[in-house]
Amino acid sequence: MIKTLLTLLLFSAFSMSSSAAWDPMKESRDPDTGASKKTMIALKAFRAVPELEAFFEQANGFALFHNVAKGGIGIGGASGKGEVFQNGKVLGSTSLKQISLGFQFGGQAFREIIFFKEKRDTNRFTEGRFEFGAQASAVLIKQGVSVETAYSNGIAVFTLAKGGLMYEASIGGQKFSFKPYD
Repeated sequence: MIKTLLTLLLFSAFSMSSSAAWDPMKESRDPDTGASKKTMIALKAFRAVPELEAFFEQANGFALFHNVAKGGIGIGGASGKGEVFQNGKVLGSTSLKQISLGFQFGGQAFREIIFFKEKRDTNRFTEGRFEFGAQASAVLIKQGVSVETAYSNGIAVFTLAKGGLMYEASIGGQKFSFKPYD
């Protein structure tokens, strides 16, 4: 009974936070990229990681989520918002939703970046034909630790922790949406 109640509260919190109207077009925009202020702060944090420079130089595009909130008690969920870049310019806004099952307890906030190796990978994302299955994984970037990864299926995913504490041994997937700017 308590677990069911806590699960309902968790999903209510995620649905409220994800439906809260973050409209990146109403924020002041970076004159060079067209990105929102929140996105530029997150981009600066990822650019400060020297091991990611090759990805920024070689990728066709990337999706950058300035904040992803995640929590769970047995059943978990996550929600986040961000923007998609190609050729140094913002194409539009994006959001992610995640459901996970397994041993998990707690909550955390993080930033996430998904690099797209080729144009077809960026197109797959912006056309809505993109989601992570249970086998996909992101590399958590820790201060002073070497980052070693390669593209898998045309993408490379990295996260930067912002705060919180979560114990987790679960499986799940992420689903994305994309809305182009006019």
